[in-house]
Amino acid sequence: MAKTEVILTHNIVGLGGESDQVKVAAGYARNFLFPQGLAIPLTGANKRRLDVLKQRRAEREAHELNTMTELAKGISKLICVVTVKTGEDGKMFGTVTSGMIADQLKTQFEISLDKKKIHLEHPIRALGEHEIELRLHPDVATTLKVRVESTTPLPTPAVEPAAPEGKPEEPKTEKRGRRPERGPEKGGKPEKAEAAGKGHEHARGPRGPRPERGPRGDRAPRAEKPAKPQKAE
Repeated sequence: MAKTEVILTHNIVGLGGESDQVKVAAGYARNFLFPQGLAIPLTGANKRRLDVLKQRRAEREAHELNTMTELAKGISKLICVVTVKTGEDGKMFGTVTSGMIADQLKTQFEISLDKKKIHLEHPIRALGEHEIELRLHPDVATTLKVRVESTTPLPTPAVEPAAPEGKPEEPKTEKRGRRPERGPEKGGKPEKAEAAGKGHEHARGPRGPRPERGPRGDRAPRAEKPAKPQKAE
């Protein structure tokens, strides 16, 4: 297959960046690169354009570096939530892929990121938080926190009551009232009589002082009874 040298005018993944001189298949250059404006033939006239292409490439790379550096600072503070389906035992159905993470970055934070820049050392198969590496630029790398949550809540384990150590003490019931304390006499009768007396006194009102009695001699003499008539003999 015939080869031809071309000068790339745009960055092509897997082939090179602008201003690079590369060899490609003649048919590939003639049918794709040249019509799309991605490369130009390597000629004396086109070599003079190399300086312009190199300057444009340097400006583009500097802009990409600054953009990715700022993006890395923002991503390191984010927590990307990915929801998955799980069984009753909490095990996931399948794994979390880099494509799923890229979709959630776009949905939650409006960050468009190529899934190829998301590097997973091992597939994520468990719920919880995970830190993954993002390679945003050849000179810029950062980490992203991914929280994997289940769409079905896990059942809460039932708490068994602890076995009692020995016989439990019966709770003491409080009495509503207290019995009146009894006096020295039996049955508390004096206190009841005194309370009853106080009650009658309160109902009738306070008694006044009793009138003093005079001496017996001052009393009026009793009237003598008339003598009974004697029967005739």
